[in-house]
Amino acid sequence: MQTLTAALQHHAKTRPEAPAVLYGTLRIGWGDLHARVQRLAAWLAEAGVGRGSVVALVMKNSPAFIDLTFSISWLGGILLPINYRLSPEEIAYIASDSEAALLVVDAEFEALTETLPIRRIVLSTALQSDPEGLTLGGSQPPPPFHPSPGDLFRLMYTSGTTDRPKGVMHSYGNLAWKVAGQVADLAIASDDRLCITGPLYHVGASDLPGLTVLMMGGTISLLREFSAEAVLRTIERDRVTGIWMAPVMTCRVLDAAPRGTWDLTSLRWCIAGGDRTPEARIRQFDGVFPNARYIDSYGLTETCSGDTTMVAGMEIAKIGSVGRPLPNVEIEIRDEEGTPLASGTRGEICIRGGKVTAGYWNDSARTAAAFWPDGWFRSGDLGYLDADGYLFLVDRQKDLIISGGENISPSEIERVVRELQQVDDVAVVARADPEWGERPVAFAVIKAGGTLDLAELTAHCRRHLAGFKVPKELHLVDELPRNPSGKVLRRALRDRLVK
Repeated sequence: MQTLTAALQHHAKTRPEAPAVLYGTLRIGWGDLHARVQRLAAWLAEAGVGRGSVVALVMKNSPAFIDLTFSISWLGGILLPINYRLSPEEIAYIASDSEAALLVVDAEFEALTETLPIRRIVLSTALQSDPEGLTLGGSQPPPPFHPSPGDLFRLMYTSGTTDRPKGVMHSYGNLAWKVAGQVADLAIASDDRLCITGPLYHVGASDLPGLTVLMMGGTISLLREFSAEAVLRTIERDRVTGIWMAPVMTCRVLDAAPRGTWDLTSLRWCIAGGDRTPEARIRQFDGVFPNARYIDSYGLTETCSGDTTMVAGMEIAKIGSVGRPLPNVEIEIRDEEGTPLASGTRGEICIRGGKVTAGYWNDSARTAAAFWPDGWFRSGDLGYLDADGYLFLVDRQKDLIISGGENISPSEIERVVRELQQVDDVAVVARADPEWGERPVAFAVIKAGGTLDLAELTAHCRRHLAGFKVPKELHLVDELPRNPSGKVLRRALRDRLVK
Protein backbone atom coordinates (compact mmCIF):
# COMPACT_ATOMS: atom_id res chain seq x y z
CA MET A 1 0.00 0.00 0.00
CA GLN A 2 1.31 3.44 -0.98
CA THR A 3 2.02 5.62 2.06
CA LEU A 4 3.62 9.00 2.65
CA THR A 5 6.80 7.37 3.91
CA ALA A 6 7.02 4.92 1.01
CA ALA A 7 6.50 7.75 -1.48
CA LEU A 8 9.11 9.90 0.24
CA GLN A 9 11.71 7.13 0.24
CA HIS A 10 11.05 6.25 -3.40
CA HIS A 11 11.28 9.78 -4.77
CA ALA A 12 14.30 10.63 -2.61
CA LYS A 13 16.12 7.60 -4.03
CA THR A 14 15.10 7.89 -7.68
CA ARG A 15 15.04 11.69 -8.20
CA PRO A 16 16.68 13.39 -5.21
CA GLU A 17 17.34 16.68 -7.02
CA ALA A 18 13.79 17.11 -8.32
CA PRO A 19 11.85 19.81 -6.43
CA ALA A 20 9.33 18.66 -3.84
CA VAL A 21 8.47 21.96 -2.12
CA LEU A 22 8.85 25.54 -3.33
CA TYR A 23 8.33 28.31 -0.78
CA GLY A 24 9.22 31.77 -1.99
CA THR A 25 12.90 31.54 -2.88
CA LEU A 26 13.36 28.30 -0.90
CA ARG A 27 13.68 25.14 -3.00
CA ILE A 28 13.51 21.75 -1.25
CA GLY A 29 14.40 18.72 -3.37
CA TRP A 30 13.18 15.21 -2.64
CA GLY A 31 16.54 14.25 -1.19
CA ASP A 32 16.48 17.34 1.02
CA LEU A 33 12.93 16.62 2.14
CA HIS A 34 13.87 13.06 3.08
CA ALA A 35 16.75 14.32 5.23
CA ARG A 36 14.57 16.98 6.89
CA VAL A 37 11.87 14.44 7.68
CA GLN A 38 14.36 11.96 9.16
CA ARG A 39 15.89 14.63 11.40
CA LEU A 40 12.51 15.79 12.59
CA ALA A 41 11.23 12.23 13.11
CA ALA A 42 14.26 11.50 15.29
CA TRP A 43 13.55 14.57 17.39
CA LEU A 44 9.83 13.82 17.70
CA ALA A 45 10.62 10.26 18.78
CA GLU A 46 12.90 11.62 21.51
CA ALA A 47 10.00 13.87 22.54
CA GLY A 48 7.83 10.79 23.03
CA VAL A 49 5.90 10.67 19.77
CA GLY A 50 5.19 7.15 18.56
CA ARG A 51 2.49 4.96 17.14
CA GLY A 52 -0.94 6.36 17.98
CA SER A 53 0.34 9.67 19.39
CA VAL A 54 -1.87 12.57 18.33
CA VAL A 55 0.23 15.58 17.30
CA ALA A 56 -1.72 18.81 16.84
CA LEU A 57 -0.58 21.66 14.58
CA VAL A 58 -1.77 25.25 14.93
CA MET A 59 0.17 26.65 12.00
CA LYS A 60 -0.11 28.58 8.80
CA ASN A 61 1.31 27.05 5.64
CA SER A 62 5.06 26.56 5.75
CA PRO A 63 7.68 23.94 4.86
CA ALA A 64 7.63 22.85 8.51
CA PHE A 65 3.97 21.88 8.10
CA ILE A 66 4.97 19.51 5.29
CA ASP A 67 7.96 18.20 7.26
CA LEU A 68 5.75 17.48 10.26
CA THR A 69 3.10 15.75 8.15
CA PHE A 70 5.68 13.29 6.82
CA SER A 71 7.55 12.94 10.13
CA ILE A 72 4.44 12.16 12.17
CA SER A 73 3.46 9.54 9.61
CA TRP A 74 7.00 8.07 9.68
CA LEU A 75 6.54 7.41 13.40
CA GLY A 76 2.98 6.10 13.18
CA GLY A 77 1.57 9.14 14.93
CA ILE A 78 -1.74 10.77 14.07
CA LEU A 79 -1.70 14.20 12.45
CA LEU A 80 -4.20 16.74 13.82
CA PRO A 81 -4.20 20.05 11.90
CA ILE A 82 -6.28 22.69 13.74
CA ASN A 83 -7.86 25.82 12.31
CA TYR A 84 -5.77 28.72 13.62
CA ARG A 85 -8.77 31.05 13.22
CA LEU A 86 -10.54 29.34 16.11
CA SER A 87 -10.84 30.86 19.55
CA PRO A 88 -8.67 29.60 22.44
CA GLU A 89 -11.73 27.83 23.87
CA GLU A 90 -12.40 26.02 20.60
CA ILE A 91 -8.77 24.98 20.22
CA ALA A 92 -8.75 23.76 23.80
CA TYR A 93 -11.82 21.62 23.15
CA ILE A 94 -10.26 19.97 20.09
CA ALA A 95 -6.95 19.36 21.85
CA SER A 96 -8.78 17.79 24.79
CA ASP A 97 -11.26 15.75 22.76
CA SER A 98 -8.51 14.37 20.51
CA GLU A 99 -6.27 13.52 23.47
CA ALA A 100 -3.40 15.31 21.76
CA ALA A 101 0.02 14.50 23.22
CA LEU A 102 1.94 17.35 21.61
CA LEU A 103 1.04 20.73 20.13
CA VAL A 104 3.21 22.51 17.55
CA VAL A 105 2.37 26.19 17.19
CA ASP A 106 3.55 29.07 15.04
CA ALA A 107 4.90 31.88 17.20
CA GLU A 108 2.09 34.23 16.17
CA PHE A 109 -0.46 31.82 17.69
CA GLU A 110 1.38 31.25 20.95
CA ALA A 111 -1.20 33.24 22.94
CA LEU A 112 -4.05 31.08 21.60
CA THR A 113 -2.62 27.98 23.21
CA GLU A 114 -0.70 29.16 26.27
CA THR A 115 -3.23 27.80 28.77
CA LEU A 116 -3.46 24.29 27.30
CA PRO A 117 -2.22 21.55 29.66
CA ILE A 118 -0.20 19.71 27.01
CA ARG A 119 3.39 19.91 25.83
CA ARG A 120 3.82 22.70 23.35
CA ILE A 121 6.49 23.55 20.76
CA VAL A 122 6.56 27.11 19.43
CA LEU A 123 8.05 27.65 15.97
CA SER A 124 9.77 30.92 15.16
CA THR A 125 9.72 32.29 11.62
CA ALA A 126 13.08 30.63 10.95
CA LEU A 127 11.88 27.25 12.23
CA GLN A 128 8.77 27.47 10.05
CA SER A 129 11.06 27.41 7.01
CA ASP A 130 13.44 24.81 8.43
CA PRO A 131 12.85 23.10 11.80
CA GLU A 132 16.49 21.91 11.95
CA GLY A 133 16.92 24.04 15.05
CA LEU A 134 14.75 21.53 16.88
CA THR A 135 16.80 18.57 15.70
CA LEU A 136 20.40 19.37 16.55
CA GLY A 137 21.30 16.11 18.17
CA GLY A 138 22.36 13.87 15.37
CA SER A 139 20.24 10.92 16.45
CA GLN A 140 18.72 8.58 13.90
CA PRO A 141 14.97 8.08 13.60
CA PRO A 142 13.42 4.73 14.44
CA PRO A 143 12.50 2.47 11.51
CA PRO A 144 9.48 3.81 9.64
CA PHE A 145 6.03 2.65 10.65
CA HIS A 146 4.33 0.33 8.14
CA PRO A 147 0.60 0.92 8.48
CA SER A 148 -2.34 -1.30 7.67
CA PRO A 149 -5.26 0.21 5.74
CA GLY A 150 -7.29 0.71 8.92
CA ASP A 151 -4.57 2.55 10.85
CA LEU A 152 -5.26 6.24 11.43
CA PHE A 153 -3.26 8.76 9.47
CA ARG A 154 -5.06 11.95 10.49
CA LEU A 155 -7.85 13.57 12.48
CA MET A 156 -9.65 16.58 11.01
CA TYR A 157 -12.30 18.37 12.99
CA THR A 158 -15.33 19.66 11.15
CA SER A 159 -16.06 23.37 11.35
CA GLY A 160 -18.81 22.92 13.92
CA THR A 161 -21.36 25.27 12.38
CA THR A 162 -24.20 23.66 14.33
CA ASP A 163 -22.61 22.16 17.46
CA ARG A 164 -19.31 20.95 18.84
CA PRO A 165 -16.90 19.96 16.06
CA LYS A 166 -16.48 16.28 15.27
CA GLY A 167 -13.13 14.57 14.79
CA VAL A 168 -13.22 12.92 11.38
CA MET A 169 -10.94 9.88 11.24
CA HIS A 170 -8.86 9.44 8.08
CA SER A 171 -7.14 6.08 7.72
CA TYR A 172 -4.27 5.12 5.45
CA GLY A 173 -6.80 3.17 3.40
CA ASN A 174 -8.87 6.35 2.94
CA LEU A 175 -5.73 8.18 1.81
CA ALA A 176 -4.76 5.45 -0.65
CA TRP A 177 -8.22 5.32 -2.26
CA LYS A 178 -8.29 9.13 -2.50
CA VAL A 179 -4.92 9.20 -4.25
CA ALA A 180 -5.91 6.43 -6.68
CA GLY A 181 -9.11 8.20 -7.65
CA GLN A 182 -7.48 11.58 -8.21
CA VAL A 183 -4.61 10.12 -10.22
CA ALA A 184 -7.12 8.42 -12.51
CA ASP A 185 -9.37 11.46 -12.80
CA LEU A 186 -6.75 14.22 -13.20
CA ALA A 187 -3.83 12.22 -14.66
CA ILE A 188 -1.55 13.51 -11.89
CA ALA A 189 2.10 12.66 -12.43
CA SER A 190 5.58 13.67 -11.29
CA ASP A 191 5.69 16.63 -13.66
CA ASP A 192 2.72 18.31 -11.98
CA ARG A 193 3.25 21.49 -10.00
CA LEU A 194 0.46 22.41 -7.61
CA CYS A 195 -0.02 25.83 -6.03
CA ILE A 196 -1.30 25.46 -2.46
CA THR A 197 -2.83 28.74 -1.34
CA GLY A 198 -5.58 27.51 0.99
CA PRO A 199 -4.75 26.60 4.61
CA LEU A 200 -3.31 23.12 5.05
CA TYR A 201 -5.51 22.43 8.05
CA HIS A 202 -8.36 22.07 5.54
CA VAL A 203 -9.04 19.18 3.14
CA GLY A 204 -9.28 21.52 0.14
CA ALA A 205 -5.65 22.56 0.38
CA SER A 206 -4.22 19.32 1.73
CA ASP A 207 -6.25 16.79 -0.25
CA LEU A 208 -7.59 18.44 -3.40
CA PRO A 209 -5.08 17.22 -4.44
CA GLY A 210 -2.07 18.37 -2.39
CA LEU A 211 -0.93 15.09 -0.84
CA THR A 212 -1.69 13.25 -4.07
CA VAL A 213 0.74 15.46 -6.01
CA LEU A 214 3.45 14.84 -3.42
CA MET A 215 2.87 11.11 -3.33
CA MET A 216 3.22 11.00 -7.12
CA GLY A 217 6.55 12.84 -6.90
CA GLY A 218 5.29 16.19 -8.11
CA THR A 219 6.01 19.65 -6.71
CA ILE A 220 3.98 21.92 -4.47
CA SER A 221 4.41 25.69 -4.60
CA LEU A 222 3.38 26.65 -1.09
CA LEU A 223 1.93 30.06 -0.17
CA ARG A 224 1.77 30.95 3.50
CA GLU A 225 -1.64 32.53 2.98
CA PHE A 226 -3.88 33.59 0.13
CA SER A 227 -3.63 36.73 -1.94
CA ALA A 228 -4.76 37.02 -5.54
CA GLU A 229 -1.54 38.68 -6.68
CA ALA A 230 0.60 36.02 -4.96
CA VAL A 231 -1.33 33.27 -6.74
CA LEU A 232 -0.86 34.88 -10.14
CA ARG A 233 2.82 35.55 -9.49
CA THR A 234 3.40 31.97 -8.31
CA ILE A 235 1.67 30.42 -11.33
CA GLU A 236 3.91 32.43 -13.62
CA ARG A 237 7.17 31.99 -11.69
CA ASP A 238 6.86 28.29 -10.84
CA ARG A 239 5.03 27.20 -14.01
CA VAL A 240 2.19 25.82 -11.91
CA THR A 241 -0.01 23.22 -13.61
CA GLY A 242 -2.84 22.88 -11.06
CA ILE A 243 -4.50 24.69 -8.17
CA TRP A 244 -7.41 24.33 -5.76
CA MET A 245 -9.22 27.49 -4.75
CA ALA A 246 -12.42 28.15 -2.85
CA PRO A 247 -14.90 29.98 -5.10
CA VAL A 248 -14.31 33.31 -3.38
CA MET A 249 -10.56 32.93 -4.04
CA THR A 250 -11.18 32.17 -7.70
CA CYS A 251 -13.31 35.29 -8.08
CA ARG A 252 -10.59 37.47 -6.54
CA VAL A 253 -7.91 35.98 -8.78
CA LEU A 254 -10.02 36.55 -11.88
CA ASP A 255 -10.69 40.14 -10.85
CA ALA A 256 -6.99 40.77 -10.15
CA ALA A 257 -5.65 39.20 -13.35
CA PRO A 258 -6.43 42.14 -15.68
CA ARG A 259 -4.41 44.49 -13.45
CA GLY A 260 -1.13 42.84 -14.46
CA THR A 261 0.52 41.07 -17.34
CA TRP A 262 0.98 37.46 -16.34
CA ASP A 263 2.09 34.36 -18.21
CA LEU A 264 -0.54 31.87 -17.04
CA THR A 265 -0.25 29.38 -19.89
CA SER A 266 1.18 26.59 -17.70
CA LEU A 267 -2.04 26.05 -15.73
CA ARG A 268 -3.93 22.91 -16.82
CA TRP A 269 -6.74 22.84 -14.25
CA CYS A 270 -8.30 24.68 -11.33
CA ILE A 271 -10.51 22.81 -8.88
CA ALA A 272 -13.24 24.79 -7.15
CA GLY A 273 -15.53 24.10 -4.22
CA GLY A 274 -19.12 22.94 -4.45
CA ASP A 275 -20.84 26.27 -5.06
CA ARG A 276 -22.73 26.75 -8.30
CA THR A 277 -20.42 28.74 -10.57
CA PRO A 278 -22.12 31.33 -12.81
CA GLU A 279 -21.58 30.83 -16.53
CA ALA A 280 -20.05 34.31 -16.77
CA ARG A 281 -17.33 33.33 -14.29
CA ILE A 282 -16.50 30.15 -16.21
CA ARG A 283 -16.16 32.14 -19.43
CA GLN A 284 -14.06 34.73 -17.61
CA PHE A 285 -11.80 31.93 -16.34
CA ASP A 286 -11.31 30.68 -19.89
CA GLY A 287 -10.20 34.16 -20.93
CA VAL A 288 -7.64 34.47 -18.12
CA PHE A 289 -6.26 30.91 -18.21
CA PRO A 290 -6.19 29.88 -21.88
CA ASN A 291 -4.94 26.30 -21.37
CA ALA A 292 -6.80 25.36 -18.19
CA ARG A 293 -10.10 23.70 -17.41
CA TYR A 294 -12.27 24.94 -14.57
CA ILE A 295 -13.43 21.99 -12.46
CA ASP A 296 -16.44 22.39 -10.21
CA SER A 297 -16.34 19.71 -7.53
CA TYR A 298 -18.07 18.42 -4.43
CA GLY A 299 -16.61 16.78 -1.38
CA LEU A 300 -16.60 16.53 2.40
CA THR A 301 -14.10 16.34 5.21
CA GLU A 302 -15.58 12.90 5.89
CA THR A 303 -14.52 11.71 2.42
CA CYS A 304 -11.08 13.33 2.18
CA SER A 305 -12.78 15.79 -0.21
CA GLY A 306 -13.15 15.56 -3.98
CA ASP A 307 -16.02 13.10 -4.52
CA THR A 308 -17.11 14.55 -7.87
CA THR A 309 -15.45 16.61 -10.59
CA MET A 310 -16.83 18.23 -13.71
CA VAL A 311 -16.09 16.37 -16.92
CA ALA A 312 -13.88 18.30 -19.34
CA GLY A 313 -15.91 20.10 -22.00
CA MET A 314 -19.20 19.86 -20.09
CA GLU A 315 -18.81 23.00 -17.97
CA ILE A 316 -21.45 24.99 -19.84
CA ALA A 317 -23.69 22.13 -20.94
CA LYS A 318 -24.00 21.04 -17.29
CA ILE A 319 -23.90 24.50 -15.72
CA GLY A 320 -24.87 24.25 -12.06
CA SER A 321 -23.57 20.70 -11.70
CA VAL A 322 -20.55 19.70 -9.63
CA GLY A 323 -19.76 16.84 -12.00
CA ARG A 324 -19.69 13.07 -11.84
CA PRO A 325 -18.30 10.80 -9.10
CA LEU A 326 -14.60 9.96 -9.15
CA PRO A 327 -13.51 6.38 -9.75
CA ASN A 328 -14.19 4.23 -6.67
CA VAL A 329 -16.86 6.66 -5.42
CA GLU A 330 -20.58 5.86 -5.51
CA ILE A 331 -23.31 8.46 -5.00
CA GLU A 332 -27.01 7.84 -4.38
CA ILE A 333 -29.85 10.23 -3.63
CA ARG A 334 -32.08 8.95 -0.83
CA ASP A 335 -35.25 10.05 0.87
CA GLU A 336 -35.77 10.46 4.62
CA GLU A 337 -36.37 6.73 5.01
CA GLY A 338 -33.15 5.81 3.21
CA THR A 339 -34.84 4.68 -0.02
CA PRO A 340 -32.84 5.43 -3.21
CA LEU A 341 -34.55 7.95 -5.47
CA ALA A 342 -34.80 8.10 -9.24
CA SER A 343 -32.72 10.50 -11.33
CA GLY A 344 -34.01 14.05 -11.22
CA THR A 345 -35.54 13.60 -7.75
CA ARG A 346 -34.19 15.72 -4.91
CA GLY A 347 -33.04 14.09 -1.71
CA GLU A 348 -30.05 13.58 0.56
CA ILE A 349 -26.69 12.96 -1.10
CA CYS A 350 -25.28 9.66 0.17
CA ILE A 351 -21.78 8.37 -0.57
CA ARG A 352 -19.99 5.03 -0.49
CA GLY A 353 -16.37 4.17 -1.26
CA GLY A 354 -12.93 3.42 0.09
CA LYS A 355 -12.13 7.03 0.94
CA VAL A 356 -15.17 7.51 3.19
CA THR A 357 -14.31 7.80 6.88
CA ALA A 358 -15.15 5.01 9.29
CA GLY A 359 -16.62 7.63 11.61
CA TYR A 360 -15.90 10.23 14.27
CA TRP A 361 -13.25 10.05 16.95
CA ASN A 362 -14.63 8.74 20.26
CA ASP A 363 -18.20 9.48 19.17
CA SER A 364 -20.16 6.33 18.44
CA ALA A 365 -23.53 8.09 18.58
CA ARG A 366 -22.76 10.63 15.88
CA THR A 367 -20.94 7.97 13.86
CA ALA A 368 -24.05 5.79 13.87
CA ALA A 369 -26.25 8.73 12.91
CA ALA A 370 -24.01 9.54 9.93
CA PHE A 371 -24.51 6.18 8.18
CA TRP A 372 -27.46 4.23 6.88
CA PRO A 373 -27.53 0.63 8.12
CA ASP A 374 -26.22 -0.59 4.74
CA GLY A 375 -23.05 1.51 5.11
CA TRP A 376 -23.83 4.54 2.94
CA PHE A 377 -22.62 7.83 4.43
CA ARG A 378 -25.24 10.55 4.90
CA SER A 379 -23.82 13.89 3.79
CA GLY A 380 -26.66 16.06 5.10
CA ASP A 381 -26.62 17.85 1.74
CA LEU A 382 -29.58 17.97 -0.64
CA GLY A 383 -29.17 17.35 -4.33
CA TYR A 384 -30.13 15.25 -7.31
CA LEU A 385 -28.50 13.22 -10.07
CA ASP A 386 -29.57 13.87 -13.62
CA ALA A 387 -30.07 11.13 -16.21
CA ASP A 388 -26.37 11.32 -17.16
CA GLY A 389 -25.17 10.84 -13.60
CA TYR A 390 -24.18 14.48 -12.95
CA LEU A 391 -24.68 15.72 -9.41
CA PHE A 392 -26.53 18.97 -8.74
CA LEU A 393 -26.48 20.53 -5.27
CA VAL A 394 -29.64 22.03 -3.83
CA ASP A 395 -28.70 22.99 -0.27
CA ARG A 396 -27.81 21.86 3.18
CA GLN A 397 -30.90 20.41 4.87
CA LYS A 398 -30.44 22.69 7.85
CA ASP A 399 -30.19 25.81 5.65
CA LEU A 400 -33.54 25.43 3.91
CA ILE A 401 -35.93 28.30 4.61
CA ILE A 402 -39.49 27.14 5.30
CA SER A 403 -41.98 29.95 4.75
CA GLY A 404 -45.68 29.32 4.82
CA GLY A 405 -45.03 25.60 4.39
CA GLU A 406 -42.91 26.22 1.27
CA ASN A 407 -39.27 25.09 1.14
CA ILE A 408 -36.99 27.86 -0.14
CA SER A 409 -33.42 27.17 -1.27
CA PRO A 410 -31.07 30.04 -0.31
CA SER A 411 -28.75 29.18 -3.20
CA GLU A 412 -31.56 29.73 -5.70
CA ILE A 413 -32.12 33.27 -4.41
CA GLU A 414 -28.37 33.92 -4.25
CA ARG A 415 -27.94 32.92 -7.88
CA VAL A 416 -30.52 35.54 -8.91
CA VAL A 417 -29.06 38.28 -6.72
CA ARG A 418 -25.58 37.66 -8.13
CA GLU A 419 -26.90 38.64 -11.54
CA LEU A 420 -26.92 42.26 -10.34
CA GLN A 421 -23.68 43.77 -11.62
CA GLN A 422 -23.02 45.75 -8.45
CA VAL A 423 -23.19 42.66 -6.20
CA ASP A 424 -19.81 41.12 -5.35
CA ASP A 425 -21.05 38.48 -2.91
CA VAL A 426 -24.35 37.47 -1.30
CA ALA A 427 -25.82 35.05 1.19
CA VAL A 428 -29.45 34.43 2.13
CA VAL A 429 -30.59 33.12 5.50
CA ALA A 430 -33.85 32.74 7.42
CA ARG A 431 -35.30 35.10 9.99
CA ALA A 432 -38.09 33.86 12.25
CA ASP A 433 -41.45 35.27 11.24
CA PRO A 434 -44.55 35.11 13.48
CA GLU A 435 -46.90 34.72 10.50
CA TRP A 436 -44.97 32.68 7.94
CA GLY A 437 -42.59 30.78 10.19
CA GLU A 438 -39.50 32.09 8.43
CA ARG A 439 -38.70 34.71 5.82
CA PRO A 440 -35.61 35.11 3.63
CA VAL A 441 -33.08 37.84 4.43
CA ALA A 442 -30.18 38.84 2.13
CA PHE A 443 -26.69 39.91 3.16
CA ALA A 444 -24.83 41.48 0.23
CA VAL A 445 -21.32 42.76 -0.44
CA ILE A 446 -21.38 45.61 -2.95
CA LYS A 447 -18.54 46.39 -5.36
CA ALA A 448 -16.65 49.67 -4.97
CA GLY A 449 -18.73 52.53 -6.30
CA GLY A 450 -21.94 50.47 -6.45
CA THR A 451 -25.21 50.92 -4.60
CA LEU A 452 -28.16 48.71 -3.83
CA ASP A 453 -31.30 49.20 -1.80
CA LEU A 454 -34.17 46.90 -0.89
CA ALA A 455 -36.49 48.34 -3.54
CA GLU A 456 -34.05 47.60 -6.36
CA LEU A 457 -33.32 44.14 -4.97
CA THR A 458 -37.03 43.36 -4.65
CA ALA A 459 -37.80 44.50 -8.20
CA HIS A 460 -34.97 42.41 -9.63
CA CYS A 461 -35.87 39.27 -7.66
CA ARG A 462 -39.56 39.53 -8.50
CA ARG A 463 -38.62 39.28 -12.15
CA HIS A 464 -36.98 35.90 -11.56
CA LEU A 465 -38.51 34.36 -8.44
CA ALA A 466 -41.85 33.57 -6.89
CA GLY A 467 -42.99 36.25 -4.48
CA PHE A 468 -42.48 34.13 -1.37
CA LYS A 469 -38.81 33.67 -2.31
CA VAL A 470 -38.01 37.39 -2.57
CA PRO A 471 -35.83 38.62 0.36
CA LYS A 472 -37.80 40.73 2.79
CA GLU A 473 -34.71 42.47 4.19
CA LEU A 474 -31.34 43.58 2.81
CA HIS A 475 -28.21 44.06 4.89
CA LEU A 476 -25.10 45.50 3.24
CA VAL A 477 -21.86 44.13 4.72
CA ASP A 478 -18.15 44.50 3.98
CA GLU A 479 -17.67 40.72 3.67
CA LEU A 480 -19.41 37.45 4.38
CA PRO A 481 -18.15 35.10 7.09
CA ARG A 482 -16.79 31.94 5.44
CA ASN A 483 -14.96 28.83 6.49
CA PRO A 484 -11.66 27.88 4.72
CA SER A 485 -13.48 25.93 1.98
CA GLY A 486 -15.40 29.07 1.02
CA LYS A 487 -18.74 28.01 2.49
CA VAL A 488 -20.70 30.86 4.03
CA LEU A 489 -21.17 30.50 7.78
CA ARG A 490 -24.90 31.05 7.71
CA ARG A 491 -25.24 30.54 11.43
CA ALA A 492 -23.06 33.60 12.01
CA LEU A 493 -25.36 35.64 9.77
CA ARG A 494 -28.46 34.32 11.52
CA ASP A 495 -26.90 35.29 14.83
CA ARG A 496 -26.61 38.89 13.62
CA LEU A 497 -30.36 39.02 13.09
CA VAL A 498 -31.14 38.26 16.73
CA LYS A 499 -28.70 40.76 18.23
